[in-house]
Amino acid sequence: MLRRLAILVLSLFIASLVLFVLLRLLPGDPANALLSVGADPRQIEAAREQVGSNLPLGQQFLRFLSSLARFDLGNSFISGASVAGEIAARLTVTLPLTLMAFVLAILIAVPLGIVSAVKADRWYGALISTISQLGIAIPVFWVGILLVTAFAINLRLFPSGGFPSRGWHAPAEALRALALPVLTIAIVMSASLLRYVRSATQDVLGSDYLRTARALGASFTEALVRHGIRNGSVPVISILGIELASTLLGAVVVERVFTLPGLGSMLLLGIEQRDYPNVQGVLFISTLLVLLVGFTADLVQRLIDPRLRDKAGAAS
Repeated sequence: MLRRLAILVLSLFIASLVLFVLLRLLPGDPANALLSVGADPRQIEAAREQVGSNLPLGQQFLRFLSSLARFDLGNSFISGASVAGEIAARLTVTLPLTLMAFVLAILIAVPLGIVSAVKADRWYGALISTISQLGIAIPVFWVGILLVTAFAINLRLFPSGGFPSRGWHAPAEALRALALPVLTIAIVMSASLLRYVRSATQDVLGSDYLRTARALGASFTEALVRHGIRNGSVPVISILGIELASTLLGAVVVERVFTLPGLGSMLLLGIEQRDYPNVQGVLFISTLLVLLVGFTADLVQRLIDPRLRDKAGAAS
């Protein structure tokens, strides 16, 4: 645990350094966002002093790290609002969207992946595998457009975009607004995840321990449930972590399609307006969430598979 925490902190430091350097490599001065056309040298220098761009890079980086350590992400250049507060408000859209899509994708992919592996010699097993391959090839924004056309424009069952102004204080409206975005992400994610579940199940079906359990009198279903699922879930969990992290980062596309006020739209708006604190804050929080997902997936793997714990103990 301590080793993984140390790696997490080191990874976050490296990510912060890369983020700082990349933002400073962009053309132009961050102070330009505060200036109007025709600003005189005195106003330019005052703006640079306000944002800290007149300081040496080393001093800017130390100030940047100090702010991150206090979770002080600064204030927006454009609105003057707290970046941390704005991100917290946007996360109430992005996190439920990501988590609900993630759970729905698991509910779709796990049973279908197992069926497609166990019944690979049947027509429906082959059909499930073929459909999953097609699902991987379909862009997520195209799936969203198709769902909007079918369920919002033609059937008028769900809104085509937006989020209620009252947010989660109107839970029914919020869930209806997220229904199509959640389904969009879940369809694409489940198609990819199904392939991994199918592959892991095929490895289990050919394993010695499953044949031994059958030889000792266990039925196929009992042997698969008691021995196969636990062993097969270890490689799948790492894939789940990657899928969850990529979905969190890729939500920007879906939020754009459905005009949702999440982190993705905040990031795009910050880039368009050259609002450095907003861009910096969103990228840092996104990186932190991705690293935490990977950390959690690693711990869950060790809880499920004692061989990983024994290996870690032997290495230490």
